[in-house]
Amino acid sequence: MVKSIHDISKSMKIKTSTFLGLFVIIAGLAATMPSAFAAEVSVPAGSAVPGCEETNECWFPADISIGVGETVTWSNDDTAAHTVTSGSAVDGPDGTFDSSLFVAGNTFSWKADSAGEFPYFCMVHPWMAGTVIVEAVGTEGVMVEIETGSAGQGEVVTLDVTFTDMTGGNVENVNYDIIASQGNEVVLDVKGAHEDNGIGSHTTTPLPLAASDTMPLNIQVTFNGFGIEEPFTGPIGQVATKQVVPEFGTIAMMILGVSIVSIIAITTKSKIFPKI
Repeated sequence: MVKSIHDISKSMKIKTSTFLGLFVIIAGLAATMPSAFAAEVSVPAGSAVPGCEETNECWFPADISIGVGETVTWSNDDTAAHTVTSGSAVDGPDGTFDSSLFVAGNTFSWKADSAGEFPYFCMVHPWMAGTVIVEAVGTEGVMVEIETGSAGQGEVVTLDVTFTDMTGGNVENVNYDIIASQGNEVVLDVKGAHEDNGIGSHTTTPLPLAASDTMPLNIQVTFNGFGIEEPFTGPIGQVATKQVVPEFGTIAMMILGVSIVSIIAITTKSKIFPKI
C-alpha cells in the first residue's frame, strides 16, 4: 500500500504550488463488511406458527448485510405460503419491495440500489420480522483527498475535498464536517456538509498570518457517513487532519482511532516520504 502511493506520487510530479494530502480511513472489519452468507435468506419450516419471533428465527438469518448493487434472495422452505414485504406489521408496507404471496419451494429476490436499513415482515404472518442492512459501496475504506492553494497573509484559501473508495472510485452522498484554523482563530467551520458526488469545495476567511511551520493552517475533516437521510452508514466519526505549510510543502497526518489503519504522507518539493 505504501509503495503504491509512493509510485503514484512520483508519477504525478506534485508541484510546490499545490498542497495535496491523502488520508486513508479503514473501518473495523466486522463492523462494515457484509457477511459472506448475506445474499440468501431462508423461510424456515414452522415460521407460520407463532413462537419463532421469540428466538428471532422466523427468517434465517433474520438480520442480513449486503452492499449497494447486491441482491438478496429469500427461499420459502416452509410448507405455508408467505410474503416478503418491506415495512413493519405496525406501520404496514412501505413500498420498497414486496414478493406478493409465494408458496413453498419458490424464491423472491430484491436488488438494493441505496444504502440503509430496510425492515420487512410477512403480511400473512405479521410476527415474522427481519431486516436487510445495505452498506454503501466502499464503506470498508474511505479515501479523503484535500487540495489547497497558497496560504499567504490576508489570503482566502480554497479547500477542495474529494472522497473516494479504496480503489479510487467515486462515492456518493457523503456527509462530513470541516473546520480550518490558524493559531486560535477559526477561519472555516462547516458542519453537516453533504455532497451528492463526493466532491466539495470550501473557502476560508482571510488568514491572519501567512501559513508557516510555526503558524500552519490546520484542517480537520470528520466523516459523518454515507446516505441522504439518517441513519448514515460507513466509518462514521473518523477524523483526518492536514497542516498547510507552504515553505516546506504540505504535512498531512491521520488521527488514529479504534480499528483504524493510517498512512501518513509528507509532501516536499521533490518527493513524498510515506511512513506508517
